[in-house]
Amino acid sequence: MNTGAFGGPGSSSSSSAVGGSVNKDRKMQSAEQLVLDLSNPDVRENALLELSKNKELFQDLAPFVWNSFDLAPLLWNSFGTIAALLQEIVSIYPVLSPPNLTPVQSNRVCNALALLQCVASHPDTRMLFLNAHIPLYLYPFLNTTSKSRPFEYLRLTSLGVIGALVKVDDTEVISFLLSTEIIPLCLRTMEMGSELSKTVATFIVQKILLDDVGLDYICTTAERFFAVGRVLANMVAALAEQPSSRLLKHIIRCYLRLSDNPRACDALRSCLPDMLRDNTFSSCLREDPTTRRWLQQLLINVQGPRVTLQGGGGFEHLMVN
Repeated sequence: MNTGAFGGPGSSSSSSAVGGSVNKDRKMQSAEQLVLDLSNPDVRENALLELSKNKELFQDLAPFVWNSFDLAPLLWNSFGTIAALLQEIVSIYPVLSPPNLTPVQSNRVCNALALLQCVASHPDTRMLFLNAHIPLYLYPFLNTTSKSRPFEYLRLTSLGVIGALVKVDDTEVISFLLSTEIIPLCLRTMEMGSELSKTVATFIVQKILLDDVGLDYICTTAERFFAVGRVLANMVAALAEQPSSRLLKHIIRCYLRLSDNPRACDALRSCLPDMLRDNTFSSCLREDPTTRRWLQQLLINVQGPRVTLQGGGGFEHLMVN
């Protein structure tokens, strides 16, 4: 077989590499042009759509180009780009109350939010994003109460930006969020949002609680603790009617973390929902050993070391001797 430089497999491989490099260069140039287009109101809508739709693809270019390409730093450092995204967000404030948000408006601003989520997720831009207080621009969306699809989509995408911030454990991020109204806003969504938005909002509260600063903040006053506890208890009651193992997992993890605080643990002895003490959710958690262990540890923390395991069928029924 000819493997030389003039026509064998080596030549084909080289051609493929060159073709791949050219293709990546074209995609990079396309991304850069789309970012520039964000500053032009006449073509911004298409740029928002294409960038948000392909943001993972553009970010995946990094390993293949000589100068590592990353969408988040490009968005942040390009002149006028963040201002353009904020302009998209602010422009729909007037239709939030009374609620007149259309599906077209919702989709467009959610595309802008998807790009901000990209910036919030990136280690090189996360703190710049936070120091500019950009999350505050999203709070009016979380403060809405309409359950229509455009508003629900808007809430969910906004929560995704906050979720991207808390996903990486960082006390500085938690401290910033606690200085704002994020806890009441998440609790509002946990009460009235869709299952998915409730899940993301509960995940955010969970990540805040998992940080020592967040746990101390929630447990400093009875008012804060019982505000969180009341919403969690209401969600447990609702899940008894419409189970969701994904949402229940985050609720149990929140309760378990609260039980790490001595005063909160004492309070949970009287206010932990009975449905978490019996086998109400046995079928819901049958395929989730991690959450079953969390629930077991929660009940041990709250009820003391007298908790023993009984029963079977894939779910350990926790009983008090």
